[in-house]
Amino acid sequence: MHLTQEDALVNLRIPGPTACPPDVLDSLSGQMMNHRGPEFGAILERVTEGLRPFLATENDILILTCSGSGVMEAAVVNTLSPGDNVLAVSIGAFGDRFGQIAEAYGANVTPLDFEWGSAADPATIADAVRDTEACALLLTHNETSTGVTNPLQQICAAAREAKPDLLILVNAVSSAGCIPVEPDNWGIDVLVTGSQKGWQVPPGLAMAVVGPRAWDAYETARMPRFYLDFGKAREFVAKGQTPFTPAVTVFYGLDLALRNMASEGTEATYARHQRIAAHCRRRIEALGLDLFADPRFASNTVTAVRVPDGIDGADLSRLLRTEYDTVIAGGQAALTGKIFRIGHLGWVDQAQIDAALDALGDALAQLGYVAPAQAEDHA
Repeated sequence: MHLTQEDALVNLRIPGPTACPPDVLDSLSGQMMNHRGPEFGAILERVTEGLRPFLATENDILILTCSGSGVMEAAVVNTLSPGDNVLAVSIGAFGDRFGQIAEAYGANVTPLDFEWGSAADPATIADAVRDTEACALLLTHNETSTGVTNPLQQICAAAREAKPDLLILVNAVSSAGCIPVEPDNWGIDVLVTGSQKGWQVPPGLAMAVVGPRAWDAYETARMPRFYLDFGKAREFVAKGQTPFTPAVTVFYGLDLALRNMASEGTEATYARHQRIAAHCRRRIEALGLDLFADPRFASNTVTAVRVPDGIDGADLSRLLRTEYDTVIAGGQAALTGKIFRIGHLGWVDQAQIDAALDALGDALAQLGYVAPAQAEDHA
């Protein structure tokens, strides 16, 4: 993958929506087609099979027209009933959201919160699964609000040992396509992701991997569902259609993006994300800045950085945007003003990250920041 700064008007370094390749953007301008016709059916089949290697599954893949939060809601309402005991693991804002969705539909949610910046502990989760009599576990694989990736395989194994028939629902919105996920091998019943993250296309589509235990749960689930009904989606996939009008042009883009990703290959794609993330963290530390995430679980798709003392995070973001054509993400919820985040997922290479970090160093200096080592040299 070879990119140049001229490929985009700005260096968009937020964790989603991510920048799209020019050929994918061009594909979005295609003329509409009959979404009940064979031409769209062929695209739906190609896209579904194109996703399969990156989602490492032989189970059903369903594609909905909605956001990542929409498909998180779908995971809940298609498998659970009001009053169900649910354990919601959270290491950040999106872990909180998963639990809030289940609670809104009447589940009896027990939150299991871990310190922001850290990962969830598998043994602690297993104990909680036993203690709460939970029938379902809600997990976030990659927490974009903190730049942490949970040890998903170990968590699933520990939770499944604690309760073999437990439903495990996973938000992989910002990991799938960039970081390995193996729902079949890891015992995940529903895994969801969204088009605007690692899949190199605009927002509008969301994907769900639905396994056998989830389909069994679907038969007895009593939470209300209509638009987000997995059963309807599966019924229409068999006809080469979606139940409702799909985001046709995003399908065009995803069709091309998946062919591009297949050309790069799954392992090469994962290695590229790992390499660029490590490079980003090294350069951040070279600026004398403090990383927020536990380094053992630092994300390969987004890096969270503490705002240095004496610097206003909003001023930094504004300066980067207006004078350096570089857009970063701020902190969320309790971390507002305390951290900033740099996305490095999807259509990204090292040159883009270097350009963003060069701009960051210049902007910080312009705001009066002096790196600790430099400050010591002048003491």
